[in-house]
Amino acid sequence: SYFYTQRIMKAGSPVSYLSPAGFTEGAGVLPDGPLNAAVGETVMFTTTLTPTEKPFQVVGWSFNKSKTIIISTNVNITGPEYEGRITFFPSTASLQLRSLTLNDSGEYIISILQADATNHQGRTTVVIYGEQMLKSNNLVEFSGSVSLSCSASGSSLSFLWFNGSSEVTASDRVQLTDGGSSLTIITVTHGPENINLILSPPQGYFAVGSDISLTCSVGSRPPAQFKWFLNGDQLPDTGSELRLMNVQMSQSGNYSCQAFNSKTLRSQTSQPSAITVLGKSASVKPSTNLPVEGTSVSLTCEASGSVFTRNWMKDGSDLTPTDNMILSDNNRVLTFDTVNRKDNGEYFCQISNPVSSDGAKYIMTVNYGPENVQIKGPNKINIKGTLKLTCSAESTPSARFSWFLNGTEILTNSAEYIKEEVELSDSGNNTCQAWNNITERTSSSAVHGLTVTDLSSGCAAGCIAGIVIACCVIIAAAVGGGYYIYEKK
Repeated sequence: SYFYTQRIMKAGSPVSYLSPAGFTEGAGVLPDGPLNAAVGETVMFTTTLTPTEKPFQVVGWSFNKSKTIIISTNVNITGPEYEGRITFFPSTASLQLRSLTLNDSGEYIISILQADATNHQGRTTVVIYGEQMLKSNNLVEFSGSVSLSCSASGSSLSFLWFNGSSEVTASDRVQLTDGGSSLTIITVTHGPENINLILSPPQGYFAVGSDISLTCSVGSRPPAQFKWFLNGDQLPDTGSELRLMNVQMSQSGNYSCQAFNSKTLRSQTSQPSAITVLGKSASVKPSTNLPVEGTSVSLTCEASGSVFTRNWMKDGSDLTPTDNMILSDNNRVLTFDTVNRKDNGEYFCQISNPVSSDGAKYIMTVNYGPENVQIKGPNKINIKGTLKLTCSAESTPSARFSWFLNGTEILTNSAEYIKEEVELSDSGNNTCQAWNNITERTSSSAVHGLTVTDLSSGCAAGCIAGIVIACCVIIAAAVGGGYYIYEKK
């Protein structure tokens, strides 16, 4: 019996597909077979004989017991079908056969007569791989379906299809027919449907000079074509994204997008999205993007054009300055002498004049810590048990942690220290140290004592250490007492 496998390559490329499962023995002269090779390749028959300087008396190679390949005595006689296709190696009686065809599949026999009248004979089988061709119809994207067919020489074939390195199997869109040699992929067109217009940034009011992006998403196969409209008038832009750069007041209005499917001939239009461009451009600029607790931070409310009033709010309420806050330059600058974590929140600057108003916000996150480092986990554990210690610290952003056992670093950049099977040597002090990469501060370390016990011996690592110390004390006392008696005498 034979097992078959197939790999799909580009159209017209021959590939191997045959791999027999049986074998024949070479009777000690030739290695066990079969020998596998593809059409056009070369096969080497290497004997197990030791190379000799003296040629064998007679060597004969034959195919399927009927065709002579070569007879070597003091001269070489080559069969007509093998002229120019073989190379004979007299020292080992090995043979190389080139330019293989399907007809070269079969049994090869070698007969050797040595000068001492010793005879050797061996046989093995060669299987020549066939040739496969992959054909397809003309491929047109979203044309409805595509068919691929694979033809191969040989019998009792089975076929495997691959998309890249992944095997293709039958599904609602993939059909395998004709014993697996034909593959049909069905393309289903649909849409457009579920159209959605996304505004970024997601706000309705924008300052002059802002950059705005509108994205139209829709379900469609093939991909939809897009049109854009402002107040019902078509814009020259196409594509799924409309970018408005350096917007002006004249660009205020209702924007909408329309998607069209060239196959289904259907279209769908989104709900309008209102964009209002204000005449005043407000912004809040911090003196630093990463405020650190204990340092000075300033928020400056900037605006283009004339500004008559500036008002500050925090978290939606009018700002009441605390002891560490100072408002200056007609409320243009809000300064924190020493910012702290209680100053976290949303700061909003409202600017106005008699004809328009605008505002800008800034969300302050004060970075601090790490502090109050703590370790949670067991203080006593049996040998071979799983140890899990968790380190925590108050910190913004979240702290990074390093672990030490008895002063030696064992883990970095992890809030958890886990060891699957603890040993007695794991007893001691586990230390966790926290570090904040923004504040560049390192916390004081937290220390967690751990004792590893061995229930089988009935004594923990600390117990053993205590016994050793006690023995040392007793010995020292005995030596000291003996010396004292000696001195007294």
